[in-house]
Parts: sequence; structure tokens; C-alpha cells
Amino acid sequence: MCFSNIHTEKDVASNRLLHLFLFLASAFFLFAPQNVDAQGSKPVYQTDFSSKDYVDTAAPMIWLDAHFAYHFPMGALRTMFKNNFAVGPGFTFKSAGNWTVGLHFDYMFGANMRDPDYFNGTLANNDGTVIDGNGLVSQGGITAEGRYWTIGADFGKIIPVDRWKNSGIWLKIGAGYFSHRLRVDDFSHQYPQLDNNYAKGYDQRSGGFALNQFIGYQFVRKNRMLNFFIGLEFYEMWTKPNRNYIFFQGPTAEMPAKFSGLIGFKAGWNIPLYERKTTTTFYYR
Repeated sequence: MCFSNIHTEKDVASNRLLHLFLFLASAFFLFAPQNVDAQGSKPVYQTDFSSKDYVDTAAPMIWLDAHFAYHFPMGALRTMFKNNFAVGPGFTFKSAGNWTVGLHFDYMFGANMRDPDYFNGTLANNDGTVIDGNGLVSQGGITAEGRYWTIGADFGKIIPVDRWKNSGIWLKIGAGYFSHRLRVDDFSHQYPQLDNNYAKGYDQRSGGFALNQFIGYQFVRKNRMLNFFIGLEFYEMWTKPNRNYIFFQGPTAEMPAKFSGLIGFKAGWNIPLYERKTTTTFYYR
């Protein structure tokens, strides 16, 4: 016996419909709108951050920073001290919308006395001669400089200016506590008026509420090493004495708060602790 495949017209029509369906499905997946942009460009995913076509994506980030500043004093601080340095750490959280919330601490030092005759008539004679504990003219001497510290919180916004969306102009405003004092050192240990608690009568330690502002540029890159900021920093402080009594000024209870300010340059290096990973898409044109 001999057998052969017999195809009816109905079978042929069904096969043709199946082939047509497979062809249309393949064409749809190849040329679907989600794979072609409005101008006919094909999207590709890139990890080449050096490419000029790469566009960064703003992402939530957390970082620590180590910063340095140089300040010019205003107000009450300027009557006593010259310019000062500052160093300290900071902690910042940045949202995907580039809003920032941070904490900062600054230790300020190196502010030399503006008046070289400040201690004449107190620690020194009217002519500047210092008498030591033996009743002799001192061959050593004393040193004095302004020492400050501040701690506070700040709130800000990073405004991108190019394709690096985690970088941009950084504006911040904050508030906290500010303390300043006159540090007097007797390296020769020859002055009884600076022994034990007597030195506190000369340091004029004061503290109070402070505001601060920053305007600068925040620089962030994917290699995690070139992350830094630089800009201008401003402080406004209202401080009162923390001591009950100041030598040659008297009791401090009725002394009013004094206004002071600092203007300076600030720069810092960021140490990333967390960054949400994102996939970046860009288009060849």
C-alpha cells in the first residue's frame, strides 16, 4: 500500500495564518516604539563614564567629608583677632532630588591677637614688661591666639549645570552653636597669674546661637575619588560670656550678647558611604 499526505484547503489557509502571525510578532518586537526614540535613534546602555554622550543620574547618596577653611572675622571678633584657619568633619545625606541635609563640626585656630599691647596693665606692666613668679623680668613670654569651635546642622540644594546630575552649584543654610575664647599659653610655667583656674579669668570664653551659609560647587564622579566641594562660607554669631567674671572687665551677668561674623573660603573632600545604583540610558543621535 502507498500512503501520501493530503492537505485540504482549510489546512493550507491555517498554515498561512500561522506564518503571518509569527512574522508580525517578530516585526513588532524588532521595531516596537519602546526600542526606537522619536527621531529613530536606538537606545543603548552605557558604562563608559568618560564618553561625552554619558548622562549621569541624580541618586540618593550619603557621604562624610573632611574640610578646611580660612576666615576673615567681623564684628566683636575683629576687634580682638586676625584671620583664622578651620578644619573639621561633616556628614551629608543627598536625596534623588538633590536636596541635602547635613551635620558639621569646625575647630578654628591660628587667630593672632590684633592688639599686641592687649595684656599691658594686666599680665604685663604698662610698658609690656612681664614679671615672673620670682619677681624678675621674664625671659620667656606668653602666647595668645583665638580658638573657636562650632557645631550645627544645615539644609541645602545642589543645582546641576551639566550632564553630571549629582554635581552642581551647592547652596546651604544652617544653624548651630558657636564658642570662642582667647587661649593664653605659658610655656615657661613662670607666671602664677596663669596657674590653675586663674587662666580662666583671661580667656573671655563666650558662646551662643549661630547661623551659617555656603555657596559653592559640589563635584561628584563615579570613580568615588574625585568627589569634593569648594566655595564661600559665612557665619553670623550672637555670643555672651560663659565665665562669671573676667579680669579687668568685672562680672559678666549683665553683659549683653555681642555680634560677630566670619567670611571665608572653604573646601572639602567627600568620602562616599552609600549610593543607590542606577542604570543610565542615553541615545546616539
